[in-house]
Parts: sequence; C-alpha cells; structure tokens
Amino acid sequence: MRADSRPTFAFVHGGSGNARAWGPLQNELALRGYRSHAVDLPGHGDLADTPAAYYHQPQDVTALAAAPSALRGVTLQDNVHHVVDTVRRLAASGPVVLVGNSLGGLTVSAVANAAPELLDRVVYLSALCLSDPDVFAEGWGVADDSLLDAAVARIAVPGVREPGVVRLNWRAAHADPDVFAALKAAVMADSTDHQFRLLLDSLDPDETYSAMEPGALVRADGWGRVPHTYVRLSADRSLPLAVQDQMIRSADALTPWHPFDVHTLDASHVGYFSRPQVFAELLTSLV
Repeated sequence: MRADSRPTFAFVHGGSGNARAWGPLQNELALRGYRSHAVDLPGHGDLADTPAAYYHQPQDVTALAAAPSALRGVTLQDNVHHVVDTVRRLAASGPVVLVGNSLGGLTVSAVANAAPELLDRVVYLSALCLSDPDVFAEGWGVADDSLLDAAVARIAVPGVREPGVVRLNWRAAHADPDVFAALKAAVMADSTDHQFRLLLDSLDPDETYSAMEPGALVRADGWGRVPHTYVRLSADRSLPLAVQDQMIRSADALTPWHPFDVHTLDASHVGYFSRPQVFAELLTSLV
C-alpha cells in the first residue's frame, strides 16, 4: 500500500549531466514539502569513473582523449533497467512523477513504455519525446536554429577512440571567454556567469547517443496510458521552441484521445538550475 498521497519527483538528467544538476530544484521542492530523487544514469555522475585527465591543470588533451570511458557499451535498455528499478522502489512509498530534461526525455519515454503502472505522470522539461520513426532519418521537419551544436563543437575532444562516445571538455570554457559565452548562450542564458560556472563544473565530459534508437519512441499502449506534461521553454536555444512544438504535435497525433498537458516557461534549456523556484512552482501545481 502506498503510504503518502504526495508524489515523489524522480529526475532524469540530460546529455553530459548527472544527478547534481537537479540539486537547486530538489532543495526548492523540499522547502515546499515534496520528496525527490535525482538519478545518475549508468556511466554518469557517481556511477562514472571520470578520466583523471579531465581535472588536471594544466590539461593534457592527449591523455584526456586516450582515457577509457565509463559509457562504453551503455545502451538505452541499461538506462531503462536502472530507472525502472529506482521508480519501483520509490513507488512503494507513494505516487511517482518522472521528470526528464533534454536527452533524458528518451529514457523517460522508454521507462513509461516499459512500466506505465509505476508512474503517475511523466514530465518533459524541454526534453526529447520521439513518436515518429522517420525522425531518425529525416530530422525534425521544422527549422532548427539551435546554438548548441556549434558551441559544443568548440570543446569536443579530438581523437577519442571509444566507440559511440562523445567527449566534451566543458572545463576548457573557463579559460576561453568566447567559448564560455557561446556555451552559456546555448545552454543557460538566463543565469549569472557564476551560476553557469557552477553548472560547467558539475557536468560529465562523456556522453553517448545510443538512446537515439527506436526503443525510445513513445507507444500508445505504454507511454500513452500515463498522464504526460510537456513544459515548453520559450528561451531555449539548445532545443528550440519550434522543435519542442513539433514533438508535441507528433505525440498528440499518436494519442489524440490523450494529448499532452502543455505549459510554457520563459526559461533556458537548463533554467531549472538557475531559477529553481519557477520550476518548483510549476511542478507542484501539476499535482
């Protein structure tokens, strides 16, 4: 029997992220009387063996490129098994709302497909929600003026030999004001420079895009059974509003009897880190 009618919020991070990115929002939710749990996906955060060369000063880029990655061989199903196990444990104490940002939306979708009975709601904070298999070959079908690809290209570590792993040297932005400004504009423009430095130092260097596979497509018989909310972030320059809206339209076409509950915040891609009060107010209003 569930012990408490108030939900626990479970958070799934985006690319290069980890559980630490949710700390400010979790603190704000605690002040409002809500439990929360932030997941480290396999190979991330406390579950990663981050290359020591990433922290050395001055950095040895050759050593950084050669270091093995904790994400080697990690798949979407590894993410799903880990999050389902976490959600099952949380659900023993009450309702669970699963929240994802950015790339974490793919894991949220796959978890909702696999275990809809464990979830009381899923929430996408400008997160990837894929419903049309054509997206893998044909793209979004709308204008995509994202600033992110060009910005992260400037910190990509060349010569990484790990298959399927992208290694980004986020810490290099501290030494280059132009790179710092480009990344901040793409990721968290609505923050102070100090807040963005804190975010940079919390990020993992490695990411794999293995979750971009058909298993991440939402299904009417799984995900479609769970109440789902999309929070559009209108100042997002990593996942632009036109792309967010296209994902909402596509998912609604899959389950027209159960469309997205849509909300909009004037916030950047990782605005929940710099403006946690606004996001906490919205999340608690959903329940």
